Amino acid sequence: MLSFVGIFITVVALLGGFAAMGGHLAVLMQPWEFVIIMGTAVGTFIVANPWKTVVDTGVACMQAITGAVPGERYYLDLLGALHALMRELRGKGRNEVEAHIDDPSSSEIFKAFPSVLGDPALLQFICDYVRLIIMGNARTHEIEALMDEEIHTIVKSKLTPYHSLVTVSEALPALGIVAAVLGVIKAMGALDQSPKLLGGFIGAALVGTFAGIFLSYGIISPFALKIKMTREKKCRPYIIVKQTLLAFMNGAMPQIAVEHGRKMIASGERPSIDVVENETIAGPKVVVTDAEPKAARA
Repeated sequence: MLSFVGIFITVVALLGGFAAMGGHLAVLMQPWEFVIIMGTAVGTFIVANPWKTVVDTGVACMQAITGAVPGERYYLDLLGALHALMRELRGKGRNEVEAHIDDPSSSEIFKAFPSVLGDPALLQFICDYVRLIIMGNARTHEIEALMDEEIHTIVKSKLTPYHSLVTVSEALPALGIVAAVLGVIKAMGALDQSPKLLGGFIGAALVGTFAGIFLSYGIISPFALKIKMTREKKCRPYIIVKQTLLAFMNGAMPQIAVEHGRKMIASGERPSIDVVENETIAGPKVVVTDAEPKAARA
């Protein structure tokens, strides 16, 4: 919703300033100039990208508009699931742990954390690396290198809509010139008409240049940046999983490993250490007896 507020302020400032300095708003009402520019932009966008990217761009736009990014509840579920898995790794046999990662949808651990269970890509990422930890043959630096490569691939894929829209925004000023040239051609065909009519044709042609530049720098480019920020936030959980599991592989106790992951959360969404401790240790999702000392719970 905030995106629409920003667009509204931009348009009002633009049109209001133009009217205040004596401009006639009716001159800017050249729908066919906008049809030429936007239609050409959409067509070239479809030509330049596979259908999967076209669809994903629509999804990314909706995510940017609605602000669909992980929040504190999501991060608490993620840290809670990782903590529960690490406790299983420390205290139970390989077969018992494998049951959770072989069929996550039936796992009591993942059922207790619906945000994680509802993210199939992240769930698969967690299960793959927990499986590698169970095998016990891979070294920590090898796992880290593999994680880095996979996360790099995931981020690159997630940012494809951003790069596609940036390309469109860079092309829009040129497409505006194309529309303006077509308008000039139309004006040149009316040189025998009255100066008033000819001036209207030239003004309509110049609207094409204005529209291309405005749509590029005032609408598409900022919106592409919003998509980039949204998608980067949606990739942050992979970094959290990476840091948590690496800390665990290096010998950290589950609660300390979870703290490594918590530090990867941006300060605005990061839950406090006390909240994380209550969720992962003393919360109702993890069964712990009151007689058990706190150090043992970690």
